Amino acid sequence: MVVATKPVKGGAIWQVATEKGRHYSLKLLHRRPERSLFSIWAQEYLVKKKARVPAFLPTEDGRLFVELGKKLWIVCEWIESLREAGKDLKGAQAICYGLGEFHRLSRGYQPPAEAEYSSRLNRWPDYYEKVITKFGWFRRLGEAYHDTPAGPELLKALAVFEKQAREGLTRLQRSPYARLAARGEKYWGLAHQDYGWGNAQIGPGGVWVIDLDGVIFDLPIRDLRKLIGSSMDEKWDLQWVKGMISAYHEANPIEPDLYEVFLIDLAMPNEFYQFIKEVVYDPVTFLNAQTKNELRRMLEREKSKRSVLEELSDWKVGKK
Repeated sequence: MVVATKPVKGGAIWQVATEKGRHYSLKLLHRRPERSLFSIWAQEYLVKKKARVPAFLPTEDGRLFVELGKKLWIVCEWIESLREAGKDLKGAQAICYGLGEFHRLSRGYQPPAEAEYSSRLNRWPDYYEKVITKFGWFRRLGEAYHDTPAGPELLKALAVFEKQAREGLTRLQRSPYARLAARGEKYWGLAHQDYGWGNAQIGPGGVWVIDLDGVIFDLPIRDLRKLIGSSMDEKWDLQWVKGMISAYHEANPIEPDLYEVFLIDLAMPNEFYQFIKEVVYDPVTFLNAQTKNELRRMLEREKSKRSVLEELSDWKVGKK
């Protein structure tokens, strides 16, 4: 039975049932074999560390994968009775605790020589600079397509978010980021990159983390930033954010310097950038009335985000 496909990238997952009634997942990894080796051995490392991630079913000669069609194929156990965490604060805290466990147990991973060494640990300043550069592109598009429904609203949004991005880069350059990154990949461990309600589910013993083929070395707390940002819909809620951070901190303590860098990353206009970056492909179609409404919503939501960030800057992690 096909469970999921990635038609553009060429990946897929099948659920396979044996004659004895056991279930497994057969997965075609869409990335380059060398990149897939990084994630396969990371998953095996986590299995050995007793993390709640699916274990591999090896081949008859003991290999964890098969290469076919210039892609890698794997078979893993199918974790029965998994269910999504609730979409309330309790559910959010559960998967944040699970995220902290995952990050803590991933420390110490060393990929084999044949795997592609995948790391974003020292690349945050480059990423911030890329965002600022692209905001310049978007501003020129907003000016060129000012007569579209969302053109003026895009320029209004950029007046806010471009300034935030520049401030974020300055703050990052003055922060403990470089000292933290200098501790190295082995110290910090892995970021999942796609962690959320779909890939973190409640099962036997707690939260199980699935779909690990995108893991990468980083300051892994970036996963928490992304999870919080995607959880704030109409407005930012201080108690929710504190609850999520505290749950993560309980499983994987956040030192003060790391918290400072985390807040800088949280303050970046991440959600706006992810939304608006598609404008370059077809500005006329993208800058429609629906985009105009979404940009207005983002600007309104930004007011509550700034208020929450101000409170977080004076908050000691873990305190009520």
